[in-house]
Amino acid sequence: MRGFEARNAHFDRLVNTPGLRWLGQNTNHAKPHPAVIEAMERSIRDEEFHIYAPPAGFEELRAGIVEDLGLKGQVALVSDGAVASLYHACHALLGPGDEFITTDPTWNWPMAFARSVGATVKQIPIYGEEYGYRLAPERLREAITEKTKVVYIVDPNNPLGSACTAEEIEGIVSAVRDAGAYLIHDCTYRHFAYEHHLAANLYPEKTLTVYSFSKWLGLAGLRVGAIVAHPDIVERLAAAPPNNLGSSILSQRAAIAGLKIKSEWFPGVLAEQRANQALIKDAVGGVPGLAVAVYPSNGNFLVVECGPAGIRPDALVAEYAERKIMIRQGSYHTPTFGDRFIKISTTVPSAWAEELAELLPEMVERARGRNESAQLF
Repeated sequence: MRGFEARNAHFDRLVNTPGLRWLGQNTNHAKPHPAVIEAMERSIRDEEFHIYAPPAGFEELRAGIVEDLGLKGQVALVSDGAVASLYHACHALLGPGDEFITTDPTWNWPMAFARSVGATVKQIPIYGEEYGYRLAPERLREAITEKTKVVYIVDPNNPLGSACTAEEIEGIVSAVRDAGAYLIHDCTYRHFAYEHHLAANLYPEKTLTVYSFSKWLGLAGLRVGAIVAHPDIVERLAAAPPNNLGSSILSQRAAIAGLKIKSEWFPGVLAEQRANQALIKDAVGGVPGLAVAVYPSNGNFLVVECGPAGIRPDALVAEYAERKIMIRQGSYHTPTFGDRFIKISTTVPSAWAEELAELLPEMVERARGRNESAQLF
């Protein structure tokens, strides 16, 4: 079976596995607010699915996204999820010979999008104590060349969970502005951060802020997100969007409802996921050779380093899979550092986190004796 077919079959099996505990894709499994469910049910009852949505998204949703970010003067272009926004931005801003700079590790797909239009990709390593698991602005400045067209940062970083300080954002913006490049600030995990600073406040003319409803609101399967940017940039992007007939009306109705109830619903989600992080960290601390890389994480996930324990990440993932628990091997995010860690998602029911933590010592021992490689994606 070819690579793409094998990958799709793998995820098809996961989606069709009854009772699977999803602790590997940063998806949010909190019980949704009734208002969000009602908004979708009402949309279906009204048979809105017969019509196309406005091409840039419902005006109410566009305004709500900008208000949630607090980026007055910027405008939102609704997309079929944050990854579609990234695809759109890379294809609109990059061309043959341009340079795209990001970190290692990072979210991999924008690198593929950049390469698909002929751009070259440069990654700046940030994994490890020697880097503090974060991007130092001076290292970015050193990496930028005259060909640099786009700098892409995931902040908080996926998979590490580190978030840029105000001073780091200022330094990153300074380096990008001096190069005359665009800055794509992927803020998919912003809502989970203890502190977060938007680059667009400092560099509004060339910053594209990527917004997602997959994580904080738990709408991963509905595919709705946005790019927020200066009106001139959005005008350019809107000239040839991949979803020129509008994103899903059902998804947008759910997102609108979610923004309205965010202040009363999301704090409970945040508290539970942070409690799950603490629970998992305690369990990790009880197993010799394991360690949490960044704690507390500013995302809804934790990176657990497992090299000193003498086990392969893919072996540990495979052992948990036999218990119908999905976690993620580091190689999904980075071939350079992927043999060092696993990633565990924490926006899950506390019972799932408790089960994972209770099984951890046994899974480590079983992984230590596992010789065959598992085919994972």
